[in-house]
Amino acid sequence: MTVSCNALLTNHQDAWHRATVHPFLTGCKDGTIQPDQFNTWLVQDYLFVKDFTRMVGRVLGAAPDSHLDALLSGLVALQDELLWFQDKAAERALNLDIPRQSTCQQYCDFMASLAPEPYPVQATALWAIELAYNQGWQLPGPMPAPYTEFADRWGKPGFTDYVNVLAAQADVVLAEASDHTQVLAETAFLKVANLEAAFWQMAFAAAER
Repeated sequence: MTVSCNALLTNHQDAWHRATVHPFLTGCKDGTIQPDQFNTWLVQDYLFVKDFTRMVGRVLGAAPDSHLDALLSGLVALQDELLWFQDKAAERALNLDIPRQSTCQQYCDFMASLAPEPYPVQATALWAIELAYNQGWQLPGPMPAPYTEFADRWGKPGFTDYVNVLAAQADVVLAEASDHTQVLAETAFLKVANLEAAFWQMAFAAAER
């Protein structure tokens, strides 16, 4: 078998659509999202990004030398992103020192579980997570205030370029991976897709309680 990033997107279009096209995002676009729904997502996403930063550090430790520059640039960007989240939370008077919601916890547990997996699996999951952010905030089109800066951060061309580099790096190692490792990579991709869909939905579920 041969697995590539494009093949994963082609073979699992429905799952990826659910990961990147969601009422939460269209609600930001058309102004129907409620402030408490968005704030729920914002705080939980901050908690997620903290663990995602740790995941990228682990991927960096497993990566070949030729992949280090791109991964290091991603880590630097994440440092800035965590500070930006803190600023956004302060603007909205949100408490970031709260427990993770169940979906967020499941996602963080999944990222931690990737640590012993072969590098091609980790690289595929990293690419998929970043692509979900990139496409999720791009696909609705230009966002109105106050969500413009969120779409600009993850939908901007520079971030797309970074995601494309991650895809190219994942493709190189997937092409050399065993069939078993490629199956694991595909499983990780689908897990990311499912968790992304659930993460958007979490904002509505939490607001209904």
